[in-house]
Amino acid sequence: MTDAGRIRLVILGCTGSIGQQALDVCRQHPDRIEVVALSAHSRTAELVAAAREFNVPLVAVTDDAHAKDPCLSELPEGTTLLTGVSALAELADTPEADTVLVAVVGAVGLEASYHVLKGEKRLALANKESLVVGGDLLMPMASAGQLLPVDSEHSAIFQCLLGERAEEVYRIWLTCSGGPFFGRTRAELANVTRADALAHPTWNMGAKITIDSATLMNKGFERIEAMQLFNLPVERIPVLIQRESRIHSMVEYCDGAVIAHLGASDMRLPIQYALSYPERWETPAERIDFRDIAQLTFGAPDTEAFPCLALAEEAARTGGTAPCVLNAANEVAVAAFLAESCTFTDIDGCVAHCLEQHDAMRVESLEQLEQIDLWARSEARTYLAARAR
Repeated sequence: MTDAGRIRLVILGCTGSIGQQALDVCRQHPDRIEVVALSAHSRTAELVAAAREFNVPLVAVTDDAHAKDPCLSELPEGTTLLTGVSALAELADTPEADTVLVAVVGAVGLEASYHVLKGEKRLALANKESLVVGGDLLMPMASAGQLLPVDSEHSAIFQCLLGERAEEVYRIWLTCSGGPFFGRTRAELANVTRADALAHPTWNMGAKITIDSATLMNKGFERIEAMQLFNLPVERIPVLIQRESRIHSMVEYCDGAVIAHLGASDMRLPIQYALSYPERWETPAERIDFRDIAQLTFGAPDTEAFPCLALAEEAARTGGTAPCVLNAANEVAVAAFLAESCTFTDIDGCVAHCLEQHDAMRVESLEQLEQIDLWARSEARTYLAARAR
C-alpha cells in the first residue's frame, strides 16, 4: 500500500473483458486504487486511452506485431513502454505495485502469476490456466490471503468458506449456466457455427472463454482450479447446472448445511472483492430484488454431449502434466474453431487425442511445463490438419 493507503494495481490484459471491467472498478474507487501499470496484447488504441485516463507510468504491448503501432506515440509523457510476452513478467515484478490482476487469456499467464507470488504481491487471479497448468507450482508459493480468485464461482466459494473449518467441507457445488447449447444432443452440436457458440446466455466474455463455456471445457478447467485453490479431489467438486446464473456456487459441510453465494451476474463484483479483501466496498452493480426471481432451476451436465467436461476430469484425476496438455490442446483447437478451420466437435476430439498421446509426469518447473505445452500444441495442430484433409 502507499502512504495514503491506496492499492497500487497492475492490470495484465487491460483491454479484455475482465480488464475493462477492472478499470471500471478503478473508476469507481479512485481514492482506493492507483493504477501503476497496464498491458494489452494487440488493442493498442484502447491501451493508450486507458494509460491516458489513469496517467499510468508503465505499459506493455505483448504482440510484437503491434509494438510500433502509431497510436503508441500518444502515450502520456514519461510513460515507459515495454514490448513482447516477457513484458508480462516485468510488469508483475514492478516494485511500484502491491497487487497484480492477471487477466490475460491462456497459459501465457502462468509465468506472470509465478512472478507475482514470488515477489510477495497480492495476486488477483482471473487467468484460470495458471492454476490448471501450474497449480502444483503456484499453490505452495501462496501465503494466506495472497492469492484471491476472480472467477465468479471461485470467488463465491472463497466467500462461502470464510470463517469455516476446511476439514468440515463435504463438497463444493460448482455452478454452471450450461452455455448456449444446453439441452442439445451430440449430433446437434456437430453443425453449430462460430456465431452460435459466441452467443453466451449470461456472461459478457472474450471469444476464447465463451467457446470454452459452450463446450463446457471452461467448467472442466474450473474444477481443476477449485481442486488447487481449495484442496479437494475432483469427485468432491460436482458441476451443477444453474441456468439463471444467480447462485455462483455453494459449499456443503459435513453436517449437511449448504452455504450458497447469490448475486448479480456482474464480473465487477468478484474483481472488486479480490482487490478489497478483507474489506467490502460499495457495489458497482445493480442490486437484485429476489422477489422478482420467478425460479431457480438445477440440473446435471450432459457429459456425452459435452465430453470436454469428462476430459478435464480425466486430466484432473491423472494429475501432473496432464492438465497442461489439456489446456494447450484446447487452446489450439479453439483457435482453429474461431478461425472456422475445424468443427465444434473437433475441439474435444483434438483434446482427447493429445491426452491419449501423453505420458503424464510430475510437475517440476516452469521450463518443463513450457516444453510440454509446446509438444501438445504441435500434436494438436497435426491432429487438426489431418482432420481437415
